[in-house]
Amino acid sequence: GEVTVLEALGFFFVICLLAFGLVLMTNLLTVLLSIPALILACSYPLMKRYTHLPQVVLGLAFSWSIPMAFAAQRGELPPAMWLLFTGNVLWTVVYDTKYAMVDRRDDLQVGIKSSAILFGESDRTIIAVLQALCLAALVLAGRQFQRDEAACFRAFLHNNWVGCAIFIGVAASYGLGA
Repeated sequence: GEVTVLEALGFFFVICLLAFGLVLMTNLLTVLLSIPALILACSYPLMKRYTHLPQVVLGLAFSWSIPMAFAAQRGELPPAMWLLFTGNVLWTVVYDTKYAMVDRRDDLQVGIKSSAILFGESDRTIIAVLQALCLAALVLAGRQFQRDEAACFRAFLHNNWVGCAIFIGVAASYGLGA
């Protein structure tokens, strides 16, 4: 209640304008891909009212950044990119279905739809199948993209920064009494 509907809509439009300003700094393909991205992002919050597969819409919304990134970087959408996109959609459906399983009882009471409700007693089996399909899509995507050995070695050398960040986080948590 601290933010009015009008204030929320105003904030939404300001953020959309800022995002559109950023996408205008890219190429035409990326700008065109931003239209379905906006539609997906705006429609997701309503999907639990209309479909038992809001997790798919969430996966599409999250994963749409993949074709946009390829378009911005390469100016094209290679076929292997769609395997990466599909793997990411499946991964999102899996983790959000697991999350929806926790809320299933409450969702049934208030009439909210979800994949957890749709899958019912078969939820774990379907999740396992979706996880296998996700891994298959990611493996196929990995096989399609050419591997740059020099880039792989650079990534390996940068792992020390990941370790450093983890160490700092752990050390800080002890220092902060967490």
